[in-house]
Amino acid sequence: MENQTGAGDTVYRVVEVIGTSTQSWEDAAKKAVETAAQSLRDLRIAEVVKLDMKVDGGKVLAYRTRVLLSFKYESSGQD
Repeated sequence: MENQTGAGDTVYRVVEVIGTSTQSWEDAAKKAVETAAQSLRDLRIAEVVKLDMKVDGGKVLAYRTRVLLSFKYESSGQD
């Protein structure tokens, strides 16, 4: 049987990152993805899994967004 590579043959890796912003959770998520994209290649999916805030004296200081990022796993090419 011939070895064919198709969409079902792809493996993805998932990492968790946390972005912060003084503006919003959306901004925090965007910063997390954009920063991670500087060192991770071929990002595919970003999933927000948790939202929280840093609070001091009853005031919100920062929004934090926990994001799971998936990207293609690159094999060494050796079978």
